[in-house]
Amino acid sequence: MKKVGIVMGSDSDLPVVGKAMETLDQLGVPYEAHVYSAHRTPSEARAFAEGAKQNGFGVIIAAAGMAAHLAGALAAGTTLPVIGIPVSSAKLGGLDALLSTVQMPSGIPVATVAIDGAKNAAYLAAQILAVGDEDLGQKLDKARAEAAREVLKKDADIISKYNK
Repeated sequence: MKKVGIVMGSDSDLPVVGKAMETLDQLGVPYEAHVYSAHRTPSEARAFAEGAKQNGFGVIIAAAGMAAHLAGALAAGTTLPVIGIPVSSAKLGGLDALLSTVQMPSGIPVATVAIDGAKNAAYLAAQILAVGDEDLGQKLDKARAEAAREVLKKDADIISKYNK
């Protein structure tokens, strides 16, 4: 199975990115996590993107706040799918990161999840990898079925408590 590359612009993004890693762990998807900054370590970020295919990656998740140039910088260096996680900040609540991540020029796409949407980034990465991995696809099917069961249990709890 190909790996997921997880790149965060700062270790302060770890509380958000950790949710992606937990989700990938639950699905049995291998990953590597790194801290590279599009602005402070552009050479290292570029080298990671350019070598990602050869190093066994199938998709990259990039998390950054504020200017959030990281996902776009990585996407410019590879044709692998890149998923951006805009990370919230105290100043603008993540809107700045969302707009920086989602507004990419034609030909350099970045799939973008919600602000702090690390779990969905992991699920999307797994879905991309599952195109060529039937076992992973079955794990995703099971995860969705379990999520549906949880919602229906909550529905039953509400019905029993409030519907009289």
